[in-house]
Amino acid sequence: MQEYIKADPWSIIEEGFDKELVKSSESIFSIGNGAMGQRANFEERYTGETFQGSYIAGVYYPDKTRVGWWKNGYPEYFAKVLNAPNWIGIEVFINGEPLDLNTCKKVDNFTRELNMQEGWYQRIFTAVLPNDAKVSVKVTRFLSLDLDEVGAINYEVTAESSDAEIKFVPYLDSGITNEDSNWDDKFWNTTSVTSEGHQAFIEAHTMKTHFETCTFMESRLFLNGQVIEQKPTEQLSELRVAHEYMQIAKKGETVALHKLGGYVVSRNHMASALKEASKKALLKGFDLGFKALLDKQKQAWAKIWEMSDITIDGDVKAQQGIRFNIFQLNQTYLGKDSRLNIGPKGFTGEKYGGSTYWDTEAYCIPFYMATKDQNVARSLLKYRYNHLEKAIENAQKLGFSNGAALYPMVTMNGEECHNEWEITFEEIHRNGAIAFAIYNYYRFTGDYSYIPEMGLEVLIGIARFWHQRANFSSLKNKYVILGVTGPNEYENNVNNNWYTNYLAKWCIDFTIEQLQKVDDGYNEDYNRIIGKTKLTDSEVTQWAKVADNMYFPYSEDKGVFLQQDGFLDKQLVTVSELPKTQRPINQKWSWDRILRSPYIKQADVLQGFYFFEDHFSEKELERHFDFYEPFTVHESSLSPCVHSIQAAKLNRMQQAYTFYLRTSRLDLDDYNREVEEGLHITSMAGTWMSIVEGFGGMRVVDDKLSFEPKIPEQWEAYSFKINFRDRILKVTVKKDSTEFLLNGQEDMSIRLKGERVVLEPNKTKVI
Repeated sequence: MQEYIKADPWSIIEEGFDKELVKSSESIFSIGNGAMGQRANFEERYTGETFQGSYIAGVYYPDKTRVGWWKNGYPEYFAKVLNAPNWIGIEVFINGEPLDLNTCKKVDNFTRELNMQEGWYQRIFTAVLPNDAKVSVKVTRFLSLDLDEVGAINYEVTAESSDAEIKFVPYLDSGITNEDSNWDDKFWNTTSVTSEGHQAFIEAHTMKTHFETCTFMESRLFLNGQVIEQKPTEQLSELRVAHEYMQIAKKGETVALHKLGGYVVSRNHMASALKEASKKALLKGFDLGFKALLDKQKQAWAKIWEMSDITIDGDVKAQQGIRFNIFQLNQTYLGKDSRLNIGPKGFTGEKYGGSTYWDTEAYCIPFYMATKDQNVARSLLKYRYNHLEKAIENAQKLGFSNGAALYPMVTMNGEECHNEWEITFEEIHRNGAIAFAIYNYYRFTGDYSYIPEMGLEVLIGIARFWHQRANFSSLKNKYVILGVTGPNEYENNVNNNWYTNYLAKWCIDFTIEQLQKVDDGYNEDYNRIIGKTKLTDSEVTQWAKVADNMYFPYSEDKGVFLQQDGFLDKQLVTVSELPKTQRPINQKWSWDRILRSPYIKQADVLQGFYFFEDHFSEKELERHFDFYEPFTVHESSLSPCVHSIQAAKLNRMQQAYTFYLRTSRLDLDDYNREVEEGLHITSMAGTWMSIVEGFGGMRVVDDKLSFEPKIPEQWEAYSFKINFRDRILKVTVKKDSTEFLLNGQEDMSIRLKGERVVLEPNKTKVI
């Protein structure tokens, strides 16, 4: 763990300049607005270790898969989230000497702040350059939520030791590369570099995918807050355009550069009109000015926090952790565009590639359903429906037929683009998460319309896949599913992963149930779907046969479902007996050793107990939790949240709290020693779940909200809001009471610890 982030309820703060922490901070202080984002790279020159990263939502490159031995069914490419042309760059020269924190004689009073409440990022420091010039610097940057193609920078330099010549050189640069290129391909083709007065533009398109983009900037110079009319000197090259502004500052005077920049893309504009769209974006931005843009940013974030904030009294680190997670989720995805999804690194890094994993359905949808309008979650489900044909194609490549659909483990456009065989071919449980999300959406929102309109077709494709993927074992007289990888990726190519088998049975049963329901109540949709899918009664009968006779590995001796057939053949040494020097095992051990070990990367059997909690008794949960958690190394970001929720249900509050801190501060404290690669965005939704579903005990039971609230001893109180079917409910849990405040027009009936409670609008109910 690295614990250098100062505890603060609303801000992420770093004090003191440490070159060893630069790349970690570039991840932690990342900013985004749903349409674009960037790591917290310095605007000025920095010659030390850094990871440059600016990203545009939905823009990617199909980097050819690199494997030692090509197998049938392999994806042809691994989709890369692309490092886009850099618009934030501002070179700064003091008396001709470049400002570079790597080469400065001295850097004092260095502070970074990511203000989560208002949505801006800032650095403040004093530096002594190699030529002995001393300056103080304050840089504020944000990506506008209102004008989501525009970002803004205010770069202020104050002469401290003497009069100084201060030169700003704002620039655009398309000579960028990805950290994770497979073959060192050229990802971008720059077609135009132009300068027009204070404005500059770089037009470029991605190779192969041909996303057309225009990167733009415009700058203004200020002295002590007053604009300086100065025509910049232009610097143009094949891949770069820069403007030079110079101003003499007397000792104590401040010279500032306001720079607006950003991207327009052919996903949203005509490719031939990108420069004109850029000019319109700049005009809107400068008409408002930096201060007004920042004021609008604060207002936009205030609106987001009004619904999504979780307050925690008495534990600043826990408070900072949950707000950091909520902030990053909203920076990554706001639900404005159903063509987009939630990438595991968001706009903070390039690892993993792709924009969509099963994380969206399993972890993110509950957060977006409860903190935003239900249409946001519906858009995420529509995204999967729009990719159904690609899912059918993915299954066909692996030998499936008749409309069977296998959704990709990793994707940008519906095609599978993950190039590790044990994931691509075997981690098929992702299909079940998508079906579960359809059920979960209906259960929470009460909106059944998605299923007859779109969801049933998805369910049919998934059910067909499970029917074909299972095979009958004459030895067991049951249907089995062989050669899979469950959520625990530390076991590959195993037989009868319990979670996968249980999901397969449930998916088939749920699909059959929905077929009957749509036939009864939505006859026109039913006839359309049957005509389109060519589904027959005999096929459904075959599905049911598989579901009704599915095999589930079980140990009578241990009284638990087995993670897979061979789990008890392992040397069952618990994590507590593993020397700390061997952790994390994914960085210390060979893959062969990991696969033979009993160690579990993340909830696997317990993931099934989380999804289908109402299928099992609390005693069964306790027995499985006590058996599997001691073997769990929690080396997936998705692991601690599920265990926190279940520990809370079992009233093991200290354990639940420990897991909560781990999930909420996973990146802030760098538990897995990899934060410099980017943040774990999708698992951040699990942090929200840890409080709302774990400590708050929120469930939907018999079509009603139900709560079983508990509170960690470290907290005085906590509160959260839920948007349940267009009624906003605020829940406040204290040591000795729970308070409910309903915002709506009608009474609302809920359950509290199994007892019915009726809430009246705009009246606080204390129990």
